[in-house]
Amino acid sequence: MTDAIMTLLHDVMTSPWIYAAILAISVIDAFFPVVPSETAVITAGVFAASADAPALGLVIAAAATGAFIGDNISYQIGRAGGTRFQKRAAIRWAHAAFEERGGLLLVVARYIPGGRTAVTLTTGVVRYSLHRFAFFDGLAVISWAVYSAMIGYIGGAAFEDNPFKGLLLGLGIALTVTAVVEIVRYVLRRRRATPEQQPREPARQP
Repeated sequence: MTDAIMTLLHDVMTSPWIYAAILAISVIDAFFPVVPSETAVITAGVFAASADAPALGLVIAAAATGAFIGDNISYQIGRAGGTRFQKRAAIRWAHAAFEERGGLLLVVARYIPGGRTAVTLTTGVVRYSLHRFAFFDGLAVISWAVYSAMIGYIGGAAFEDNPFKGLLLGLGIALTVTAVVEIVRYVLRRRRATPEQQPREPARQP
């Protein structure tokens, strides 16, 4: 069964249509996060190292281009449908947050499946500057594409004679990094929440 799956993957990954497929998957995943774009890019990176096809540079270019297009679609969806939310307190807070550190939020969220969709939608809702969005999102998708493809490439290079083990290694690295990021985020949230939950000491009487 494993050999049959790897043969099928090899045929898919060495097809000249793989770049179009990666682009399409990256577009859809950006605003409809049920398609695992990271998995597709990591797998392509594995075969780029172990089978010399597809070309790593073209995989990165296709993934980054697709992600950029998809993020802009998500932004426009939020911009078109967000007018009725403009007066809500949460949206006013989000607007202030994006004005202060919107670039950082866009870059970090790109590495969080599902989180990037929420952030790009919100940037549209709060009318975040399109020029600033395009600039920071460009940085985000390029770094994300390089990161995902290189994880796969490292796995493929480590197991050139066994792409399946290379794929498992690449996916394992990606899952480990994601888990570490989520743990750090959880700890930081707890630290921020703890002082607010602690009861304040009563003021001393003179």
